[in-house]
Amino acid sequence: MTYHFSKRVPQSDVDAVGDILKVAGDPKVMSFAGGLPAPELFPVEQVKKATDKVLEEKGRAALQYGSSQGVPELRNVILDRLKVEGIDTDADHVMVATGSQQSIDLTGKMFIDEGSTVIVEDPTYLTAIDVFRSYGAHFVGVDMDEDGMRMDSLEEALKNNPDTRLIYTVPTFQNPTGRTMTLARRKKLVELAEKYDVLVLEDNPYGAIRWEGEHLPALKSFDKSNHVIYMGTMSKIFAPGLRLGWVVADPKLIKKYTMMKQSADLHTDSLAQYVAAEYFAENDINEHIAKITALYHKREQLMVNAVDKYFPAGVTHSNPEGGMFLWVMVPGVKDSQKLFDAALKRNVAIVPGDPFFGNETIPGTFRMNYSNTPEDKIEDGVKRLAEAIEEVMAADKQQA
Repeated sequence: MTYHFSKRVPQSDVDAVGDILKVAGDPKVMSFAGGLPAPELFPVEQVKKATDKVLEEKGRAALQYGSSQGVPELRNVILDRLKVEGIDTDADHVMVATGSQQSIDLTGKMFIDEGSTVIVEDPTYLTAIDVFRSYGAHFVGVDMDEDGMRMDSLEEALKNNPDTRLIYTVPTFQNPTGRTMTLARRKKLVELAEKYDVLVLEDNPYGAIRWEGEHLPALKSFDKSNHVIYMGTMSKIFAPGLRLGWVVADPKLIKKYTMMKQSADLHTDSLAQYVAAEYFAENDINEHIAKITALYHKREQLMVNAVDKYFPAGVTHSNPEGGMFLWVMVPGVKDSQKLFDAALKRNVAIVPGDPFFGNETIPGTFRMNYSNTPEDKIEDGVKRLAEAIEEVMAADKQQA
């Protein structure tokens, strides 16, 4: 059979996300790769109680088709979460999505045509790149520093690309770098969006997991002209398996999102929505987030200390104040895949930097995750990774 694929199907069979998940599930491999939450903190018993109560009291509704915009009880929960981010709105501005990945996909489907310009942080979330590329996006990368996306570079990109359809940003504990955009830059980004009349997709999966520094309001909180679309998720603060996320936007735009969602899955799993709403009603989510934050902070400190102790001189890394990731830059290495291969030979997995860039890559970069690795294994994994880095650096130096 000859398959005639659409342009949206990747031409290459290289599956970076699939490889990450596959490696993360291999018991022989110590994975610093996938962005997986710590499963020992999943509130299994509380979810079981919530599920039993939902099935007993609302079973018929929970097992029936539901609203494409989402169960009202869960949308009200989301409104409470939005207030923490400085966003005071109502349920007409909110749509429940099947995980944040659906929010990205629906946004791409709604706004990107073949050749449309999308401005992204360099680097940025690799699966957002995959989604936007599948709709024909042309990427323009914007430089970052430790304070997030540089606004001078962003404005230059907007001037040079007046037809830009979308700016995609992860301003807090960014994936993959762990960096956070400053308050001044957040305000400036919204100003630029208004000035150049371009939409911003603000992705905030990790913002609640902060152990250092001051909490910063969402970009959306400064948006007075409906230029910012905000998206969030339950995956990092509750349970990723329930696949619950949300989009916050102008009600006119929410209607469009809802119509697009109907052609994708009709609605997000009703049972999962009711269970999540019941869990939030009966439990203190802030107490749960505090446990997550404490554990991730402990693991991040162990990883950073080990990296500083064992990695070769000249290797640098980001210094996150929260979230789940560390970004590492190895000087002199021309092929990040070699770092991945050398690490995997030692049964350690990382994510090479290449898939995180829309266009030109920065060689010698990779992402490490600390949230999913037990504390007693982190130092050993970092030591093995250090050996892999030394091997690749020495080989590249010899070839130079």
